[in-house]
Amino acid sequence: MSATLPTLVLSIQSHVAWGHVGNAAAVFPLQRLGLEVLPIHTVQFSNHTGYGQFRGQVFGPDHVREVLLGLKERGLLPRLAAVLSGYLGDAESGRVILEAVGEIRQHNPSVRYLCDPVMGDVGRGVFVNAAIPDFLRDQAISCANIITPNQFEFELLTGSKPTDLQDAVRIARQLRGRGSDVVVVTSLSTADMGEGELGTLAVNGEGAWLVNTPRLTLHPLPNGMGDVFSAVLLARLLLGLSLPESLELATATLYALVARTSAGARDLPLVVAQEEIVAPVRRFVVQALPF
Repeated sequence: MSATLPTLVLSIQSHVAWGHVGNAAAVFPLQRLGLEVLPIHTVQFSNHTGYGQFRGQVFGPDHVREVLLGLKERGLLPRLAAVLSGYLGDAESGRVILEAVGEIRQHNPSVRYLCDPVMGDVGRGVFVNAAIPDFLRDQAISCANIITPNQFEFELLTGSKPTDLQDAVRIARQLRGRGSDVVVVTSLSTADMGEGELGTLAVNGEGAWLVNTPRLTLHPLPNGMGDVFSAVLLARLLLGLSLPESLELATATLYALVARTSAGARDLPLVVAQEEIVAPVRRFVVQALPF
């Protein structure tokens, strides 16, 4: 009897030697959930920029294209079940990713592309290259099957600030109309939510679902939270769970990792608390919203 081929995920993101952001945050959770990951790094830094000083190199689009060509020569691109992208150093590297997704879809139309449109956050504002927001808004979103913006990025992509949960669902449905099947908004806070709560909202063509968690008061918050969330969400979907189930588990994993982060730490305890990736102890019930 032949062995079952592993599910392959291509993850194209930044990478750091120390800490957990980009591929250094996404690859391990994907592997821990049983998926085989092919990481391509868009940068290689000593540590993430949250520490202030760092060393390393930004890789240009030719580097990404060259590694992709090598994978193609090994016959791996048609076997991919999903592509995951996050922080981009420049828009041209992003276009190389979209080219690759298009080529993979010629062999496997069912491949899922999850684009985490990393641009900025509340308090920090936009922290990426000036060309990135336009690239994500005008090109990447229409190519992706799944997008996972935080609320700041959601508002930047849509030009709208939701007044309440119903309005957030309405705006997310409009954003779906630009190409993505699934829109997931993290770190959501609207006027009709509890003051001490944060929401994670998922909307697809069938409905809308929300998971609320208590707001944790770590200062600073650890980096890489969106990278881990997107990786776990994608893994759960690839493992055959529904969008509401995947949303509930990914939110529970991220909450547990943040809750177990030591005060003042800049990174999630991925290795120490790795059991929370597979079987998070505390779950928050997903609720269906009017659609």
